[in-house]
Amino acid sequence: MIKAHIRKAQKSDAASILFLIQELAIFEKEPRAVIVTQAQIEKDGFGDHPLFECFVAEVTNQVVGMALYYTRYSTWKGPTFHLEDLIVTEPMRGKGIGTQLYNAFLEHAYNKGVKRVEWAVLDWNLPAIEFYQKSGATISDDWRSVQMDKKSIDSYILKINS
Repeated sequence: MIKAHIRKAQKSDAASILFLIQELAIFEKEPRAVIVTQAQIEKDGFGDHPLFECFVAEVTNQVVGMALYYTRYSTWKGPTFHLEDLIVTEPMRGKGIGTQLYNAFLEHAYNKGVKRVEWAVLDWNLPAIEFYQKSGATISDDWRSVQMDKKSIDSYILKINS
């Protein structure tokens, strides 16, 4: 186990955040899917109206992991956090850094009084599934993830407006 320094991300961490996002895309077998830029991360996470927050893990002053999340609202429960990504660089995996990030995120959720935290996990990522289940998380089999990309949104809007 390596003790990481876990802290809230700052604008100066945007390049490291982008690197981690790209590494996650490779891990998830979607290396060409990332279109977000460092400038967009700086604006969306650290601008006048932040759309996300992030914890980073540092080892020897180098960012080696992150937990990126944002606030949502459940009509049944109230305020929730959505954990978008929890990633640790490949060479640092298995050293307890992901657990430290997960713990910091959940402690933050607890301190903020959110009613639920939620996230998605790929069905083939068995180590993550096992980790989440051991922590007390419930993995739902009856809900399906639904997404619409920009091209689909544009197409749909054109269709309903024609």
